[in-house]
Amino acid sequence: MSGLLALLDDVAAIAKVASASVDDVVGQAVKASSKAAGAVIDDAAVTPKYLRGFSPARELPIVWSIARGSLFNKLVILLPLALLLSQFAPWAIAPLLMLGGCYLCFEGVEKVLHALAPQEPHAKAGADKPLSATRLEEAKVKGAIKTDFILSAEIMTIILAAMPDHLTLWMEAGAMALAGALITLAVYGAVGLIVKADDIGLAMAEKGRLAATRSLGVGIVRAMPKVMTLLLVVGTAAMIWVGGSILVHGAHQLGWHLPQEMIHHVAVAAASLLSLGGAVEWTVTAALDGAVGIVVGLVLVPVIQHAILPAAGFLRKE
Repeated sequence: MSGLLALLDDVAAIAKVASASVDDVVGQAVKASSKAAGAVIDDAAVTPKYLRGFSPARELPIVWSIARGSLFNKLVILLPLALLLSQFAPWAIAPLLMLGGCYLCFEGVEKVLHALAPQEPHAKAGADKPLSATRLEEAKVKGAIKTDFILSAEIMTIILAAMPDHLTLWMEAGAMALAGALITLAVYGAVGLIVKADDIGLAMAEKGRLAATRSLGVGIVRAMPKVMTLLLVVGTAAMIWVGGSILVHGAHQLGWHLPQEMIHHVAVAAASLLSLGGAVEWTVTAALDGAVGIVVGLVLVPVIQHAILPAAGFLRKE
């Protein structure tokens, strides 16, 4: 009997440790997910553009196809690579994160410049014949998944950098996998709601039993173009802010402390001057990180557009 009780005590202890481990994994996954908020907002802002021109019946299936591709990107390709980095080349995490930050700055500033000075698309001689609806959908999904891969790589690297040192390999893998899945669910669940909001509003306007319901439906339909524009603006601002923040923090980790220290001192001074505390300090820090992102983006846009992309195109022709 005493042996059975001892065994039960051991089982209870193991269960308690396992439960604590699961709680730790979930907690770290949620905490790490919040660190990637800027890239997540941009992911949600970018995806709806791939659904333009398709019938309402195909919107959710396309979102689901992109979401599956995003999960494959994060869990099958990027997660093992991230774990290998954490085990064998942890020194590479900060530079890779900064490389992703440079991409976010470039992409965000390029969007701003395009909005300020839109360029007319040039017709190509001998353009290909229009694709069928099926092939167009396949092409759009592939394009969205390729874009998602870049953003997912940034998200998973941010998540990896947010993992504490005390986690075991399997706990780190579990936390990263859960964070990646949660982010994908949040992003593409939000995208699904966004792209179907006008249909929901239209149904409410046409079939609502109450006048208030019909008015709400009309309001949703009218508001959606503005919501899409706002989402694009917020996503672009988030890209630049997060990109600049990653570069400032990465420079600090690599030994160049001046940018982060200057931003911190300015933010603390502004908070003290206005006597509003943490909210002002955070806002000023975010604004200055964004300013760094803008400067880096302005440098990268001409370099990438006029040097790197032409060189890559030339090499592909060879």
